[in-house]
Amino acid sequence: MLSSTAKNLYWMGRYLQRAKSTARLIEATQRMALQSRGEEAAGVAAIFGMEDEFRQTQQQGGRLASLIDFLVVDESNPSSIVSSIAAARSNAREERNNITVDVWESLNGLWLELSSRMRSDRATLDRGALIETVKKQAVMIFGAAQVTLLRDEAYNFLQLGAFLERGDNTARILDVKFHLLRPDGNPHADKPDYFAWSEVLACIGAVRTYRRIYRSALDPVKVAELMMLRRDVPRSVHHCLWMVDLSMRELADAYGTRGEADRLAGELHARLRYARVDRIFEIGLAKFLGGVRDDIATLSDEIGRQFLLD
Repeated sequence: MLSSTAKNLYWMGRYLQRAKSTARLIEATQRMALQSRGEEAAGVAAIFGMEDEFRQTQQQGGRLASLIDFLVVDESNPSSIVSSIAAARSNAREERNNITVDVWESLNGLWLELSSRMRSDRATLDRGALIETVKKQAVMIFGAAQVTLLRDEAYNFLQLGAFLERGDNTARILDVKFHLLRPDGNPHADKPDYFAWSEVLACIGAVRTYRRIYRSALDPVKVAELMMLRRDVPRSVHHCLWMVDLSMRELADAYGTRGEADRLAGELHARLRYARVDRIFEIGLAKFLGGVRDDIATLSDEIGRQFLLD
């Protein structure tokens, strides 16, 4: 497969997952902001590495709404929802021969709908409806990919991008949200706020999943365990790195060679597979997640060098 094709499909997966994750995070944050004193806005800024932008909006009298606009509809922000969907659609258009009609039409339809809404008066634009549309349509696009794409290199590069992005996003959410609620990192400090911890789980769509697995009151340690270590939870860091490792193995078999990216993918997966939540808290959750996030970034760079000629 040409490196340009691999690159388009890899970034198509990343951009789609980024838009979907951002939509889910903002939805949960808006609910939580109704009960908070502004900490949620700072948390969102930290998750996206946008603390400077957030401070600027604060100095200008801005609030969470301004930051959300920057993350949702600002076309000058390359990571906003509308920019991510446009970039994913551009990559998909270049690879029409490597994706199915169902995938293309679902993605193109979402882009057309967003474009139509963006041309309307921004003062009357329903941000909530736009976010909900992105959430639902992104699920349909990924669903179409699952049931229609040939299991070849194209599929594996799409999966690789999507799960790498998802794993990084979950690690960021857990790191920032956990330490907003537990600044000292102690999960046993006081009685947990049910609604606050529910919204942390809502960021990855796992509130009901938590109840099914643990059948107990919300416990910060169990929330962290679910988001990090449960391989059977589709948005956990472990599940995402497992899928990244599987995709890398498939690509190694297809290319007949292995490189540093393969080694890093296997090492990262093994770290989450054999980790224990009690040991993680002994080390320090922030330190553990920081290491995982740094290694995800390194893996991304190695994938670029090994396959995408970046």
